[in-house]
Amino acid sequence: MSLRHLLFAAAAMSLMLGGCASGFGPMIQAEIDGPAVDGYPVPVTTASASPRDWGPAIVIPAVMSEAVAGQDSPYRLDSGDRIRVFVYGQPSLSRLYIVDPDGKISVPLIGTISARGKTTTQLQGIIRSRLGSEYVKDPQVSVDIQQNRPFFIFGEVRNAGQYPYVSGMTVETAVAIGGGYTERASDRSFRITRKIDGLVQEIEAPGIAPIRPGDTVYVFERYF
Repeated sequence: MSLRHLLFAAAAMSLMLGGCASGFGPMIQAEIDGPAVDGYPVPVTTASASPRDWGPAIVIPAVMSEAVAGQDSPYRLDSGDRIRVFVYGQPSLSRLYIVDPDGKISVPLIGTISARGKTTTQLQGIIRSRLGSEYVKDPQVSVDIQQNRPFFIFGEVRNAGQYPYVSGMTVETAVAIGGGYTERASDRSFRITRKIDGLVQEIEAPGIAPIRPGDTVYVFERYF
């Protein structure tokens, strides 16, 4: 086994021992614990969260600044994110939700709300406003992320697929989680497909580039 493969095997073992996620096997379907109301929360499947339905992409040259763009900006919700909505003194309204394939959640009393592209603070304000207008006097609402949407890795890795996102991940750690490189893989440049403000972007990036929830990493084949 080459030094490169040993390094990635060690990285994968370190991540698993750290307990940053509840297992790194491919995710088949997200599940929710807690009370259920007909139609709430909305389930999401692997297929619905797949980047293959995103449409045409904008290709960006291999510039590191593009790969890290937005890393420090507020996290914006999208399909597959698992969130907790808590309304003080209203247990029937406090529950877990998964943002559905259309980027929405369905909340008792107030109905469907678009979560896609919003921060948790923005979503919190919308829920508070709608509840306060008719149903609850001065509602105290909090919205927290319970689990980020997964990332995807394809190409020349041993176990391509969908995996739980771990905070602080880079392309290299994504490769390690995906089982490491195949014998034909190139470790010089990678493609990150990312959805930003509704637009799909393809970024050519090095192995040290950070990735975000929902990103798709592609490992190229080596031709020499």
